[in-house]
Amino acid sequence: MSDTRSRAAAAAKSNRRVALLTAAARHFANGGFEAASMRDIAREVGMLAGSMYYHFPSKDALIEELYALGVGQVTTAVERALADATGPWPRLEAACVGHLDALLADSSFARVMTADLSRVPVRLRRRLVARRDAYEQRFTALIADLPLPPDIDRRLLRLHVLGALNWTPTWYRPGPQSPADIARSLVRALRRG
Repeated sequence: MSDTRSRAAAAAKSNRRVALLTAAARHFANGGFEAASMRDIAREVGMLAGSMYYHFPSKDALIEELYALGVGQVTTAVERALADATGPWPRLEAACVGHLDALLADSSFARVMTADLSRVPVRLRRRLVARRDAYEQRFTALIADLPLPPDIDRRLLRLHVLGALNWTPTWYRPGPQSPADIARSLVRALRRG
């Protein structure tokens, strides 16, 4: 019987943790890390703010876990999109499609990855930026493979591409162009130069 209770307690803890992460992702994606309070997040899931510390020792720990989940979602989408792509331009296009599909999906986790990090504590910012930079190495490699004139600054090109993709959630509204259409259009414009 105690094994059954133990499993039930673990499942309940896991469910509360998921609910907290989901609420926090929504708050952080919409208002930024500094705007969302632990109290607001806890209230949304019907919990006292102090109870959140059972699941996360601090707001920074919550942000770090959310950021990891967001980067993980985008990484998975990009890797899936790249699986069947061959050739430098089609691979860049596939990565852009995967990236944008993840950012514009009905999930706040991926959008946390594009949040402004300037106001998070310096140590946390370093860890988050290191995680983001590790993800962006995929784009560094993809852009390195492109047949471009030698005077093109590939680092700036990567930053332009990622900047354009990451800004899309601020203006995108579902309509005649899908996220994939937008990503393909971006790569087509780059390719035609």
